Amino acid sequence: MKRYQDMTAKELADAKAVLLERYQKFKDMKLSLNIARGNPSVQQLDMIMPMMDVINSDTDCRDKYGTDARNYGALLGLQEAREFFGELLGTKLEETIVVGASSINFMYDCLSRAMLKGVLGSDKPWGKYDKIKFICPVPGYDRHFGMCEFFGIDMIQVQTDEEGPDMDVIRKYVENDETVKGMWCIPKFSNPLGITYSDRVVKELANLKPAAKDFRIFWDNSYMVHHIYGDVQLLNILDECKKAGNPDMVYMFGSTSKITMAGSGIGFFGASEANIKFTESQVKYETISWDKMNMLRHVRFLKSQGGVENVMKKHAEILRPKFDAVFRVLSRELEGKGAGTWTRPKGGYFITFMANDGTATRINELVKACGVTMTGPGATHPFHHDPDDRYLRIAPSFPPVEELEPAMEVFAVCAQIATIEQLEAKA
Repeated sequence: MKRYQDMTAKELADAKAVLLERYQKFKDMKLSLNIARGNPSVQQLDMIMPMMDVINSDTDCRDKYGTDARNYGALLGLQEAREFFGELLGTKLEETIVVGASSINFMYDCLSRAMLKGVLGSDKPWGKYDKIKFICPVPGYDRHFGMCEFFGIDMIQVQTDEEGPDMDVIRKYVENDETVKGMWCIPKFSNPLGITYSDRVVKELANLKPAAKDFRIFWDNSYMVHHIYGDVQLLNILDECKKAGNPDMVYMFGSTSKITMAGSGIGFFGASEANIKFTESQVKYETISWDKMNMLRHVRFLKSQGGVENVMKKHAEILRPKFDAVFRVLSRELEGKGAGTWTRPKGGYFITFMANDGTATRINELVKACGVTMTGPGATHPFHHDPDDRYLRIAPSFPPVEELEPAMEVFAVCAQIATIEQLEAKA
């Protein structure tokens, strides 16, 4: 079949008539399908339920170092949990804090404390500046951008490709403007592109020479073990920062939210030993201790890094048919037609569809009218504004395959209709 861009006006009209007939049939089906958020499916959560059985009323609730998980204390988390999740994160015991259920919660806490009191090396709190800025790779994660918006932080958008964000642009801002205080990164199987930062990008980030001596990279490694088709290696940013003489420049975050249970996992934080001591000096005013019983439950359920790998293989077995379904429908319906392209990540939770410029909003309108809910256009950019109106995020994880396939068929039909409408308007 020809690309729509190469068709005559009559050919476009004929193709559109066929698509509109299909579209009306979908509307008549009164669908209610959701591919909006990257939630684990019920099947994935059911697979983790045995974790609930590792602790009961007869359990010895002390970790192997003798700390009673039921009581106060261990502000940085159970030592056994710090060792376990530090190994996963790539940090030593003295470089690791294990916290509550959510890493995004601790990211917010770190940012909030920086605004109120500054970070290690700050001359003054970030909130005392007239304006500060963050580097925000795009397309990116809406919750990162939302935090900046909440705190009134200016966001510098930097385009991302298959290797990571544009380092020339990042250097220009970070190394010449002392009000650039931070940067967001999802370095592995990123949300939403699914790319993993190349060794070159990681090394260049570690070797930045920031104008602000209190500049921090917020390294949100949410999908560190979430491979579906195969693992991709990511350099340890903290190790690279140490080699570059910038050991304090990075904050590393991870969690078990999509390893165990999304609503009751644990978060962990890695940084230089100096940063950990400084963070401890602030956190001690925030809490007496985290939920150590949950830490104990996780360590005893997962047992070893091999245990984590086994759990993630089971997740991949559940997720792979769903990603396959998305790729299968998009390829069958859209390949070579000029109605958009899409990513093919090896892991993570998302597929990104790159529509023709100026059509993402229209695609979403058409999809919504058919009873299919997606993450809204613009969610991949600060202030929910994609200047090219191009990016749409597809989250295959939650619905079963039998619902995902019709949702993607609706999506593909809508992408084609929007493409033809745009071509007709330009004619």
